[in-house]
Amino acid sequence: MRLEPELWEALQEICERERISLGEVVRRIEKRGHPGGRTSAVRVHVLDYFRIAATDAGHRAVGHGAMPVAGPAPANHTGQGRDDPQPQPVAAAASGPV
Repeated sequence: MRLEPELWEALQEICERERISLGEVVRRIEKRGHPGGRTSAVRVHVLDYFRIAATDAGHRAVGHGAMPVAGPAPANHTGQGRDDPQPQPVAAAASGPV
């Protein structure tokens, strides 16, 4: 099965989180069936797995959502704000992984 390195890493993360082997993850994915074949089914599973984790409830469960919402950019162009090409530091959430 050919997957991008990022997908292999995501699959490994799923295995660690679910405490099952890669072979078992793939067997479970294949059991559900997918019209596009095994590789496609694995890609869709990885997307679905992390998409479910990215729901509002999933974010709350791991402590996401503490990042303040930025206001509009300043009217003057002082090199700060949305026109600034440099990334602005963001405070990390108080608890849980990002």
